[in-house]
Amino acid sequence: MPENGAKRRVIVTGGAGFIGSHLVDRLVKRDEHVVVLDNFSSGELEFLYESIEQITLIDVDLLKDDFDEHLKGAKIVYHLAANPEVQLGITKPEVMQEQNVDVTERVLEAMKRTGCDRIVFTSTSTVYGDAEKIPTPESAPLEPISAYGSSKLDAEKIIEKYCKEEGFRGVSYRFANCVGPRSNHGVTYDFVHKLKDQPEVLEILGDGTQHKSYFHVEDCISAVLAKNPGELCEKGDFVALNVGSKDAIDVVTLADEVCKAMKLKDVGYKFTGGVDGGRGWKGDVKKMRLDIKAMKSHGWSPNYTSRKAILETAKWLDDNY
Repeated sequence: MPENGAKRRVIVTGGAGFIGSHLVDRLVKRDEHVVVLDNFSSGELEFLYESIEQITLIDVDLLKDDFDEHLKGAKIVYHLAANPEVQLGITKPEVMQEQNVDVTERVLEAMKRTGCDRIVFTSTSTVYGDAEKIPTPESAPLEPISAYGSSKLDAEKIIEKYCKEEGFRGVSYRFANCVGPRSNHGVTYDFVHKLKDQPEVLEILGDGTQHKSYFHVEDCISAVLAKNPGELCEKGDFVALNVGSKDAIDVVTLADEVCKAMKLKDVGYKFTGGVDGGRGWKGDVKKMRLDIKAMKSHGWSPNYTSRKAILETAKWLDDNY
């Protein structure tokens, strides 16, 4: 808190989204002056219902509009605005470039012009592609196999460049699959909607052997706020950290947990067979679990297992969608 008692001004791009809205809620509880920049292309106004009276909400297109005015006086930018639809990158890779890379550079340029020098970026495990080493450490080769993963990696590289050239401090959190209340995309969301339409049979993309880590949004936000960039890196530095659960589950176990949450029995599973060796879609990483030792060394540890995170998410989705 500044000495004069004024609240610290923080920016959250994409603050009306699934993860962004949870971050906004937590920042408000920490008595920050939160400014949300969002164009509601994938976010929802209702996600901000807990904090709407205590935040500044700006409807802005970060790709096209001028938003310098809103960054003036800000101490930090949490840059979550992005297109999260991994499969969209197959048919419209230009969307990933614009919304995940170009927007990131526009945010950095605005920070440069307004004197804000700290950025927290939300990245993804898909920057590693088909990692040979599992759990996968931050030092693993960065070889994304999807347009989404490539766009996030390109955004990281741009942030690192601005850190070196402009003296920024930048932190990128590489997330496993984040789930929880307000989820509005992803496999759990997909399964719940499919089962609501057809509770006897569940179509599962791929060959059923996909094995991945899922972590709860509460663990996600506690990780993002565990340390600030000033504690994690020096002026001019950029650091990337993995965030996820301690375990991983296969897609059949995930389906079982969703059925349990929805109180459905004897559901038949129908596998599509997948593409490129049983992947759910082109660019899907079949096996993913992150090494989270670095984050644990900073005092953070997840509270949810993958199964518990999926079960609670499916219950919420079943009740609310």
